[in-house]
Amino acid sequence: MAGLKLIVGLGNPGSKYEDTRHNAGFLLLDEIARAYDATFAAEKKFQGETARVTIAGQDIRLLKPSTFMNLSGEAVQPMASFYRIESEQILVAHDELDLLPGTVRLKRGGGHGGHNGLRDIIKHMGREFWRVRLGIGHPGDAKQVVNFVLKRAPGSETDLLVKSIDDVLREMPDIAAGEMEKAMQVLHTRPPKPKPEKKDTASD
Repeated sequence: MAGLKLIVGLGNPGSKYEDTRHNAGFLLLDEIARAYDATFAAEKKFQGETARVTIAGQDIRLLKPSTFMNLSGEAVQPMASFYRIESEQILVAHDELDLLPGTVRLKRGGGHGGHNGLRDIIKHMGREFWRVRLGIGHPGDAKQVVNFVLKRAPGSETDLLVKSIDDVLREMPDIAAGEMEKAMQVLHTRPPKPKPEKKDTASD
């Protein structure tokens, strides 16, 4: 495939949601920007914070929507349209309940799995964008999911998330260049991380 042109990190804006599990996508984009010496700036016409990086020779836009999670597509679609970016050239980074903390997976297409950010992007862009799924674990009860994703993870889980983000950063040159299979071979075969303790407090 051709290289990427847009990487979107999903999360909710504002200090209330900073460092919560649902903001894993924002955290990855912050680390990409830091690694490639870019700075985010608010851009009203795209309803978010944007930056621009060059990775493996690819000119790539970064976008953190300020629309809140369930309206993420309202930021992605205008930016993709303005820069004539196809769905297949977009990578969306998001938190994933179905993966343990420390686990990361790349995939293209598929459904939203109940994730409201993905749901809205699919509504506006179709399903064929790429996703980088950052594991945050599951509370074990569907009724607890909303509270779970909007809370800060304990330090042990946060450390695992940070390690998974580091794993993604190491593979970014291949991901940016569209060498997804090569990146998957590395990311999907990392040794399993130890399961974190059940404790769900802000720190440990």
